Amino acid sequence: MTDLVWILPTAGALLVGLAAGFGIARARSRPPTESPAGPSISVLVQRLVRSSHNAIVILNEFGDTVQYNARAVELGVVRNRRVDARTKRAAELVLETGEPVEIELTPEERGIQFGRGPEAVRGEIRPLGDGYLAVDAADESEAVRLEATRRDFVANVSHELKTPVGAMALLAEAVLDAADDPTAVRRFTGKILREATRLGTLVTELIALSRLQGAERLPELNAVEVDAVVRDALGRAQLASESTGIGIATDPDSCLLVEGDRTLLVTALANLLENAVSYSPPGSPVSISRRQVGGYVEIAVTDRGIGIPDDEQQRVFERFYRLDKARSRATGGTGLGLAIVKHVAANHGGEVKLWSRPGTGSTFTLRIPAHHGSSNGSNHVDATGGLP
Repeated sequence: MTDLVWILPTAGALLVGLAAGFGIARARSRPPTESPAGPSISVLVQRLVRSSHNAIVILNEFGDTVQYNARAVELGVVRNRRVDARTKRAAELVLETGEPVEIELTPEERGIQFGRGPEAVRGEIRPLGDGYLAVDAADESEAVRLEATRRDFVANVSHELKTPVGAMALLAEAVLDAADDPTAVRRFTGKILREATRLGTLVTELIALSRLQGAERLPELNAVEVDAVVRDALGRAQLASESTGIGIATDPDSCLLVEGDRTLLVTALANLLENAVSYSPPGSPVSISRRQVGGYVEIAVTDRGIGIPDDEQQRVFERFYRLDKARSRATGGTGLGLAIVKHVAANHGGEVKLWSRPGTGSTFTLRIPAHHGSSNGSNHVDATGGLP
């Protein structure tokens, strides 16, 4: 009986093994299943060329275009299905040497036929074998503009810093020469203090502008009360307002909220207020108004000052640009205030708009996205877009 108990499971195991082996053998004897049909390598390469952000051109040994993408036409690398003479000459050199060649491909006629066009297109020609060549070019206009901006910025900063530093050195010499004259010492010391204040303001605003342009990480945006921003900005502009006899009127509290950083928004609005006071005649009014228009909150600063000509209205947002250089020197202006406003608005996903008329005045409007879920305020749109 014991032998039978042992034999039965052994036979069962043997049968299971035979069945499994038979199944595996049948599976191996079946013809392999064909994989689903897909795009060929050639088709994938064509798609890659078409979708590339760079300009891609394939040339044959005679310099004729075999294939190119739309970006090559946009950047002016290919015109009328042909590459220009510069590319052909470089292609001949690549065929001779078998080595890649870098090439300048900025369209020479961009100012006439291409509108503004790319300012810098640079590429490389590489051999593909069998006489074929690849031209790979990219638009480097932004990098060129940034480098030009950096050079201008350094030059402007150097010039602007020299002025107060040089003035302080001369005034310090005057104090030494007038050491026995208390009245002269007090007069020169007061001028030194003003220049030192101007220098400190310039350095502070340069740091702020550098931060806004990406040198430092910007703070997280949160719900900010517009009324609190207006109150803080009024406090910062109070001294300038009182010294010129210019009153700043405000509309009632709005209870509006924006997505932003309170410190940066206060800085931007205070700059607008100080700018309005600086370019307004004594005793003239300056006003602040706030409202919600769609998904944005608009804070407008209006003055009855000298106004800005049409051809200078965009330039006032440039660094160190001054509409009235004599007035800026008299008020201690740095020429950075409106540039800071512009960058604060941009970093909040908004903008700053300007309406102005010479001899009438100006309205600068800071537009900042409203806080999500905020529906307070009026949706009225001022059709005039200017002074009330």
